[in-house]
Amino acid sequence: MTLGAEKVLDVAMRSIAAPLAAVMAVAVLASCGDSSEAPLAAGELRIATGLDGGVYRVYGAELADILSENLQPVRAVAAQTDGSVDNLQRLDARRAEVAFTLADTAALAIAGRAPFTRPVKIVALARLYDDYLQIVVRKDSPVRRIRHLAGRRVSIGARGSGTALEAESILRLPTMDLRGRPAVRKQHLTLKQSTKALADGDIDAFFWSGGLPTEAIEDLRDDVPIRLIGLPAGTAKELDPNLYSDSEIPRYFYRTGVPVRTVIASNLLAAREDLPDETAYRITRELFEHKKQLEAEHEQAKRLNPRSAIATFPMKLHPGAKRWYREASR
Repeated sequence: MTLGAEKVLDVAMRSIAAPLAAVMAVAVLASCGDSSEAPLAAGELRIATGLDGGVYRVYGAELADILSENLQPVRAVAAQTDGSVDNLQRLDARRAEVAFTLADTAALAIAGRAPFTRPVKIVALARLYDDYLQIVVRKDSPVRRIRHLAGRRVSIGARGSGTALEAESILRLPTMDLRGRPAVRKQHLTLKQSTKALADGDIDAFFWSGGLPTEAIEDLRDDVPIRLIGLPAGTAKELDPNLYSDSEIPRYFYRTGVPVRTVIASNLLAAREDLPDETAYRITRELFEHKKQLEAEHEQAKRLNPRSAIATFPMKLHPGAKRWYREASR
């Protein structure tokens, strides 16, 4: 989403009137521990996160701890998953109530486009941070550009991951100059499997879409010298300018020595449409009230901001979450 679109959303949220003053007053008192706060139903709140070594997993596990402690009698559980596609399929199948997802994957889910077989009824609680596409090779690899992946063994990400969808989209672009060359020998490996396979010489490169830094890639860098492969300028526009932006991976994250051009996509905290309004409101509130606690687990939580968090395209905000943002903007 463009900066201009974020500003429009921000202005729109600030201009929303608050006719239900009495209800909002109760909510404010409740946030201070007032007993008048509407009770939540006891039960399990399942949060679909991601793969070990990725930011979703760390972020989601800490969020589950925060919610379990502060939303009693609700017990939040962070489920390990294959990533965005798997997460949204779990919401659709009612095997999760809340999930982390990339915005591009959410767009496919809402439209009912492959790999989804029907439209998925999802809404957003917050925009969290941006994912950076990372294409990793060994430092001594002859691979310098995407076209050099032709004929090589490449992990494009786990099945059910947003990484795999993004990698496939990248490899299909004409500007990657892969047409007419030997086919990329694609493998569907998890992040941990990918880092091990690269270290062992079993693959030549792997794709990963995640926050910076990604723990598993840091661990790999400590064992094997690595490089990152950049993308041509304008790749985001070729993919979809509404869902991607051009960016750079700063040189200091993996000590690569130079910044690397890439694309980013928004990470969103999604929920089923039928998540009760009060539950959505309280989850959103706890997310922001315990931001420092989340930051202690991963620095991507520093990106959490109520002004940008409402920019959840292509999903609409859950009414319960929208209520919290209205109050926060006063």
